[in-house]
Amino acid sequence: MEEPASLQVCQKLSYAFGHFLNDLCASMWFTYFLIYFHSILGFNSFNAGLLLLVGQIADGICTPLVGYESDHRASSLPYGRRKSWHLVGTLSVILSFPFIFNPCIGCTENTPQWVGLIYFIPFIIIFQFGWAASQISHLSLIPDLAKNAHEKVELTALRYAFTVLANISVYAVAWLLLHFQPGKTGHEETHLGRQDIPIFRTLSLIVIGVGALFSLLFHIGTKEKQRFEYLVEAENEDCIQEQATLPISPKSVMLWKHWLLEPSFYQVAILYMCTRLIVNLSQTYIAVYLTNSLHLPKNYIATIPLVMYVSGFISSFLMKPVNTWIGRNLTYFVGLLAISAFAAWVALDPDLGVAVYGAAIILGSGSATILVTSLSMTADLIGPHSVSAAFVYGAMSFTDKVANGLAVVAIQSMHPCHTEVCCPACTPFYHWVMVTVTGAFAVVSALALSSIMIWPIKVQFCKVSVPSIQESSWAINSEDVDAVNA
Repeated sequence: MEEPASLQVCQKLSYAFGHFLNDLCASMWFTYFLIYFHSILGFNSFNAGLLLLVGQIADGICTPLVGYESDHRASSLPYGRRKSWHLVGTLSVILSFPFIFNPCIGCTENTPQWVGLIYFIPFIIIFQFGWAASQISHLSLIPDLAKNAHEKVELTALRYAFTVLANISVYAVAWLLLHFQPGKTGHEETHLGRQDIPIFRTLSLIVIGVGALFSLLFHIGTKEKQRFEYLVEAENEDCIQEQATLPISPKSVMLWKHWLLEPSFYQVAILYMCTRLIVNLSQTYIAVYLTNSLHLPKNYIATIPLVMYVSGFISSFLMKPVNTWIGRNLTYFVGLLAISAFAAWVALDPDLGVAVYGAAIILGSGSATILVTSLSMTADLIGPHSVSAAFVYGAMSFTDKVANGLAVVAIQSMHPCHTEVCCPACTPFYHWVMVTVTGAFAVVSALALSSIMIWPIKVQFCKVSVPSIQESSWAINSEDVDAVNA
């Protein structure tokens, strides 16, 4: 049998384009959501956190459901089971996201906040459904597109490179909009307020416009395999067998319910959840920390996140040789050391000033290291069981989204100020929030990593002897073979 041809460069790039819209929106969502609703629209801290929680729960619920449907809808979707969901998700994001970073239509500064909550919640839910559908379908395309393990790594690396590019683009455009804001006075130049609404409205429209273009290029250039799969659940067996296209032998795969019996599934889920808590919460609170604790000018909410992502991108080039040299577990531990160093620096120096640039470099490098390594561990867990890959990614995402939302609401409920305007108590509050979300969760992550070092990632209970095609009663009929060959 001839070795399948490798993907061309244009095909790899077109695949990488497919998550660019999601990455652009996620950058705005995590970095600017709280500060936009609290400092600009005037929502109190709890209501702003509640809106974020609604979004995270919606995303968390939709992600595994989309993953399950994506795994089990093959022949009924002629456009492709992954690309069909990606298209639905893309349209949902495009139609909903601009309304989130735009004031309630018809509302004024005196409009009760519960009206704003009712207005924004549907748009947030639609956006999070679309984001989940695009994310899971895009991740699940990797095993379908890649011809070998090397191409899987390459597609994942390209995907991450565009994630970093998306974040850098958002922060660079935000800096330009803030820096060249027309008609700003001395106070407005350093403090955020309703005068900054056009900045975020423009930023959201740029994000949607650029992201939609990249999504179009993805759908034009990415060709999903039209595989004829027959999933037959074997009686009295813990796994099912997949009959792929001839002349490939059926291979052992797992259903979603079988993953729930694997201890390694929970080990990786806890580690991934803690990783996302560190990365997402530090990204969520960095803007309010800069403005309310360090009292820096508002352009810092663009430059500091930019420094974090550039440092993370640079450090990502070191991960492959470091992984080869010391392994995944110790690479993750090195990332935790960087996170802990950031937490210690912030704790010991309440007034960092311009030294925050150095702290941002450390945080960015550590965050990129633990995030990429945790994703690699998830891929190690899935291994050859790619037919249910969407469910695994969806389940991992469910844990992190719900945990992030609950953590934000818990933090916001402890906020010392009960008005829309921050009081002097905000200064130490957000200072210790940054210390806690990095230092405390780094300790929990270290405990989760210790369990993996003691009990390595391994699928233990899915043991099926795979018959040959000649022994199988699930042979593909001649019409299916002709369709495959065509």
